[in-house]
Amino acid sequence: MPNASTAFVDTNVLLYAASGRAADAAKTARALELLTNQQACLSFQVLQEFYANAVNPRKLGMTPTEAAAWCDAWLRCPVASLGLEAFVRTLELVRRYQLSNWDAAILAAAQQLGCTIVYSEDFSHGQDYDGIRIENPFRGL
Repeated sequence: MPNASTAFVDTNVLLYAASGRAADAAKTARALELLTNQQACLSFQVLQEFYANAVNPRKLGMTPTEAAAWCDAWLRCPVASLGLEAFVRTLELVRRYQLSNWDAAILAAAQQLGCTIVYSEDFSHGQDYDGIRIENPFRGL
Protein backbone atom coordinates (compact mmCIF):
# COMPACT_ATOMS: atom_id res chain seq x y z
CA MET A 1 0.00 0.00 0.00
CA PRO A 2 1.43 3.42 -0.90
CA ASN A 3 2.45 5.78 1.85
CA ALA A 4 4.24 9.11 2.19
CA SER A 5 7.54 7.53 1.17
CA THR A 6 6.17 5.79 -1.94
CA ALA A 7 6.92 7.28 -5.36
CA PHE A 8 7.06 6.17 -8.95
CA VAL A 9 10.47 6.58 -10.57
CA ASP A 10 11.02 7.22 -14.26
CA THR A 11 13.79 5.63 -16.30
CA ASN A 12 16.20 8.53 -15.88
CA VAL A 13 16.34 7.94 -12.10
CA LEU A 14 17.40 4.34 -12.68
CA LEU A 15 19.93 5.33 -15.34
CA TYR A 16 21.59 7.87 -13.05
CA ALA A 17 21.59 5.36 -10.18
CA ALA A 18 23.51 2.89 -12.34
CA SER A 19 25.79 5.42 -14.01
CA GLY A 20 29.44 5.20 -13.17
CA ARG A 21 30.32 8.35 -15.08
CA ALA A 22 32.06 11.13 -13.18
CA ALA A 23 29.91 13.72 -14.97
CA ASP A 24 26.81 12.12 -13.42
CA ALA A 25 28.16 11.90 -9.84
CA ALA A 26 25.73 14.40 -8.26
CA LYS A 27 22.75 12.90 -10.06
CA THR A 28 23.90 9.37 -9.21
CA ALA A 29 24.07 10.28 -5.52
CA ARG A 30 20.59 11.83 -5.64
CA ALA A 31 19.11 8.87 -7.53
CA LEU A 32 20.60 6.39 -5.06
CA GLU A 33 19.30 8.49 -2.16
CA LEU A 34 15.79 8.40 -3.63
CA LEU A 35 15.91 4.67 -4.26
CA THR A 36 17.23 4.01 -0.75
CA ASN A 37 14.87 6.31 1.17
CA GLN A 38 11.70 5.82 -0.89
CA GLN A 39 9.59 2.83 -1.73
CA ALA A 40 10.30 3.02 -5.45
CA CYS A 41 7.56 1.90 -7.80
CA LEU A 42 8.22 1.09 -11.45
CA SER A 43 6.60 -0.29 -14.57
CA PHE A 44 7.80 -2.82 -17.09
CA GLN A 45 8.10 0.07 -19.54
CA VAL A 46 10.60 1.80 -17.23
CA LEU A 47 12.61 -1.40 -16.84
CA GLN A 48 12.66 -2.00 -20.61
CA GLU A 49 13.77 1.59 -21.26
CA PHE A 50 16.47 1.23 -18.61
CA TYR A 51 17.79 -1.99 -20.14
CA ALA A 52 17.82 -0.58 -23.69
CA ASN A 53 19.71 2.54 -22.58
CA ALA A 54 22.03 0.68 -20.22
CA VAL A 55 23.36 -1.63 -22.95
CA ASN A 56 23.59 1.13 -25.55
CA PRO A 57 27.31 1.87 -26.09
CA ARG A 58 26.54 5.61 -26.43
CA LYS A 59 24.64 5.64 -23.12
CA LEU A 60 25.86 3.52 -20.19
CA GLY A 61 27.58 0.84 -22.29
CA MET A 62 26.86 -2.02 -19.88
CA THR A 63 26.99 -5.65 -20.85
CA PRO A 64 23.62 -7.39 -21.07
CA THR A 65 24.52 -9.29 -17.89
CA GLU A 66 25.29 -6.07 -15.98
CA ALA A 67 22.09 -4.39 -17.12
CA ALA A 68 20.04 -7.48 -16.29
CA ALA A 69 21.54 -7.55 -12.78
CA TRP A 70 20.32 -3.98 -12.18
CA CYS A 71 16.88 -4.97 -13.49
CA ASP A 72 16.82 -8.04 -11.23
CA ALA A 73 17.46 -5.80 -8.21
CA TRP A 74 14.61 -3.47 -9.19
CA LEU A 75 12.18 -6.34 -9.68
CA ARG A 76 11.91 -6.35 -5.88
CA CYS A 77 10.03 -3.04 -6.16
CA PRO A 78 6.32 -2.87 -6.92
CA VAL A 79 6.10 -3.09 -10.73
CA ALA A 80 3.00 -2.07 -12.66
CA SER A 81 1.99 -4.29 -15.51
CA LEU A 82 0.69 -2.45 -18.52
CA GLY A 83 -2.51 -4.36 -19.17
CA LEU A 84 -5.81 -3.32 -20.70
CA GLU A 85 -6.87 -0.96 -17.89
CA ALA A 86 -3.53 0.87 -17.95
CA PHE A 87 -3.67 1.08 -21.75
CA VAL A 88 -7.14 2.66 -21.69
CA ARG A 89 -6.00 5.11 -19.01
CA THR A 90 -2.91 5.91 -21.09
CA LEU A 91 -5.08 6.86 -24.04
CA GLU A 92 -7.24 9.06 -21.80
CA LEU A 93 -4.15 10.88 -20.52
CA VAL A 94 -2.78 11.32 -24.05
CA ARG A 95 -5.99 13.01 -25.13
CA ARG A 96 -6.49 15.09 -22.00
CA TYR A 97 -2.94 16.42 -21.61
CA GLN A 98 -1.53 16.04 -25.15
CA LEU A 99 1.26 13.81 -23.82
CA SER A 100 3.25 11.24 -25.74
CA ASN A 101 2.04 7.67 -25.36
CA TRP A 102 5.17 6.83 -23.36
CA ASP A 103 4.77 9.69 -20.88
CA ALA A 104 1.08 8.95 -20.44
CA ALA A 105 1.91 5.28 -19.79
CA ILE A 106 4.25 6.37 -16.97
CA LEU A 107 1.41 8.31 -15.36
CA ALA A 108 -1.07 5.46 -15.85
CA ALA A 109 1.36 3.03 -14.21
CA ALA A 110 1.94 5.41 -11.29
CA GLN A 111 -1.80 5.76 -10.84
CA GLN A 112 -2.27 1.99 -11.04
CA LEU A 113 0.16 1.57 -8.13
CA GLY A 114 -1.45 4.36 -6.09
CA CYS A 115 1.52 6.73 -6.32
CA THR A 116 0.96 10.47 -6.05
CA ILE A 117 4.52 11.48 -6.96
CA VAL A 118 6.52 10.70 -10.09
CA TYR A 119 10.23 11.46 -9.97
CA SER A 120 11.38 12.38 -13.45
CA GLU A 121 13.39 14.99 -15.27
CA ASP A 122 11.35 14.42 -18.43
CA PHE A 123 8.13 16.14 -17.30
CA SER A 124 7.44 19.69 -16.11
CA HIS A 125 8.43 20.01 -12.46
CA GLY A 126 5.42 20.71 -10.26
CA GLN A 127 2.85 19.72 -12.89
CA ASP A 128 -0.16 17.85 -11.56
CA TYR A 129 -1.84 15.18 -13.68
CA ASP A 130 -5.07 14.09 -12.01
CA GLY A 131 -3.49 13.95 -8.55
CA ILE A 132 -0.05 12.77 -9.63
CA ARG A 133 2.58 15.44 -9.01
CA ILE A 134 5.81 15.54 -10.98
CA GLU A 135 9.03 16.24 -9.11
CA ASN A 136 12.37 16.64 -10.86
CA PRO A 137 14.77 15.26 -8.26
CA PHE A 138 17.77 16.62 -10.19
CA ARG A 139 16.64 20.24 -10.29
CA GLY A 140 19.48 22.52 -9.34
CA LEU A 141 22.19 19.85 -9.64
